[in-house]
Amino acid sequence: MDEGIFQAYEKEIQALEEEIRLLTEQYEDMRQESTFFSDEEILKAMKSLQGETEGETKEHESLSDLKAQLESLERDLSFLMEFTGIHFTSHSKKTVEKTPNKTVRKHRLAGRCHSLPFQLEFQLLEMQKDEKVSAVVSDLSIIMDSREDSNVSKFVSRTEECGDLITFFRSLSTYAEWHEHRRHTFLHFK
Repeated sequence: MDEGIFQAYEKEIQALEEEIRLLTEQYEDMRQESTFFSDEEILKAMKSLQGETEGETKEHESLSDLKAQLESLERDLSFLMEFTGIHFTSHSKKTVEKTPNKTVRKHRLAGRCHSLPFQLEFQLLEMQKDEKVSAVVSDLSIIMDSREDSNVSKFVSRTEECGDLITFFRSLSTYAEWHEHRRHTFLHFK
């Protein structure tokens, strides 16, 4: 058998194994999240959903209002993706711990900013005190291809230490935009 074909089959097998692993994790996450609710809470939620489908919705949330709101949100999302250049390709979350006042979730994000791929993994601790909810990012891990520029790896390391996602996305957007300009310029001279 040709070595190239063998390697192609091996890569395909590895990709399928990875897909199976991700689907198994998603299944476990959904199963785990459903165990946080008591049978009484599930029945109550089902009854409220049945009541809404029978026409007992609130006055201000008519079907046309919801459709208009959804279209508006889609336009806003499209605008933000074009404006920042950040396009998320996948997101998964897993509830690690849940108490009445505290929830810890593990998030995984993957996407592209212009032509630069990135992956993030972090834990989000949400604490509720009275009516206020605060969130803290911890265990931030960023995966980016930074072979071209050592400053990117330094920036990623600093961001992982301080756990500042807003600064990361702002800086990534600006860097990736200029990275695209540099790449097009170099292609022009080749």
